[in-house]
Amino acid sequence: MDGKTLARIVAVVFVAVAMTATALEMSRKEDKPAGEGAHIPAASVSNPLRDGLRRCQALGEAALRDDGCARLWAEQRDRFLGLKKRSGSSISEPAASRSPDAGLHEAR
Repeated sequence: MDGKTLARIVAVVFVAVAMTATALEMSRKEDKPAGEGAHIPAASVSNPLRDGLRRCQALGEAALRDDGCARLWAEQRDRFLGLKKRSGSSISEPAASRSPDAGLHEAR
């Protein structure tokens, strides 16, 4: 048997074994440890800062002119950079934010 042929057979067998192992791993169901089911998922816990940031995201470009969004972004930036301790009085909702079209009417 030629050396090239033997190398090709070995390569084909290797690829077949790798594909079989991948298919078995993907079809396997993961079992959760017994203690893991007790905690509350992060999605169900209300986070006022996250809710406010989602609202600002939904505003789109109008959020750039929104004072409430600017405060939320500043608080998020400070938390990310570790500039101030997280206090219990997080900004729950931007205070009386302007409508998205308010900046357009003022410019006229």
